[in-house]
Amino acid sequence: MNSNKQNYTVITGASSGIGYATAKAFAQRGSNLVLVARRQEELQALKQQILGQHSSLDIIIKATDLSLPENVYELYADVRNLPLQTWINNAGFGNYASVSQQNIAKIGRLLQLNVEALTILSSLFVRDFQNIAQTQLINVSSCGGYTIVPNAVTYCASKFYVSAFTEGLAWELQQSGAPMRAKVLAPAATQTEFGKIANDVSEYDYRKSFTNYHTSAQVANFLLQLYDSDQVVGLVNREDFSFHLGKPLFPYAGQSKHNQKN
Repeated sequence: MNSNKQNYTVITGASSGIGYATAKAFAQRGSNLVLVARRQEELQALKQQILGQHSSLDIIIKATDLSLPENVYELYADVRNLPLQTWINNAGFGNYASVSQQNIAKIGRLLQLNVEALTILSSLFVRDFQNIAQTQLINVSSCGGYTIVPNAVTYCASKFYVSAFTEGLAWELQQSGAPMRAKVLAPAATQTEFGKIANDVSEYDYRKSFTNYHTSAQVANFLLQLYDSDQVVGLVNREDFSFHLGKPLFPYAGQSKHNQKN
């Protein structure tokens, strides 16, 4: 395998959780990787683990904080000339608190990462790669991007945006005839660092907090199922934790007579 002639998969939020497990899953399939997260040490450790099993791959690490807009543009400029095939926007975090009590500074960072960075990176990737065969954009939303969860209203709203944006983009690409596919993965509770960050605690026990949850490896497997399918949405049912692939869920006014005329 000549890694210089292989395509690359970009994964944001790759230092832990779903992104970490997804990186290993794509490496198992022989994909070169661009791994993006804030923590250099964790990225380097993941790179060494992957190369220990797949020495022919090219693993590029980018330690950067995507909640800062200038870093978003810098990241894309750094990787845009690679033969990119798949871009996975996984970076994001949550918040458990009522709207009246939530930490406004934290919410600002949440919106910048969950919404702004994802939108910019998606848009840049689509602009440059939409007409290349077999390219895919996968944005990680949440079942909270289709259901409002108590004490997580702002987080859910950010993920509603991710779901709606990605579904709309999927329609747009399809109607334009572009070969790129846009897809949205919507997990339920997953055993990651999410619980600690969302609750602002140093320790978090998923066994005590949830009746059921998935591991990061399970969700990475769901992502691969979505990747391999011709469907747009991969959604975990929040009640029974079953995983379902399907068409876009939001109404789409593609044929409405009330649309703006071009």
